Amino acid sequence: MADEANRTAFLELQSRMIETTGKLKQVQNQMRNKEGEKKRAFLTLEELRQLSEDTNTYKSIGKFVLEPKSLLVNEQEQKLKDSEAAIASLQISKEYLEKQLAEIENNLRELLQQDPGIARQIMSMSVM
Repeated sequence: MADEANRTAFLELQSRMIETTGKLKQVQNQMRNKEGEKKRAFLTLEELRQLSEDTNTYKSIGKFVLEPKSLLVNEQEQKLKDSEAAIASLQISKEYLEKQLAEIENNLRELLQQDPGIARQIMSMSVM
């Protein structure tokens, strides 16, 4: 009966580990995307700042629309701030998920140390 409880606990921890790993990968992808958005906004902003105030600037929205430089600068600054805020939030989520994953790994390690036979059971079941 204890073997069955340990096996159930192992399977639950394994399931949580798979789920947490998936969430962590998703957060990492979102962070990568936001980093790209941040970099594009920064580079666009740097180019806009080099232009004189009376330069015609165009915004692409499927077609090109004439916009004042100040409006485009404000939009890029806002995109930069939004990206930085999103990255900070995603970093917190990433750290939380990493801690959760480490905790799950420790729980698995403890369970396997308590009952080394469970690893053989699980391995024999996965072969079938």
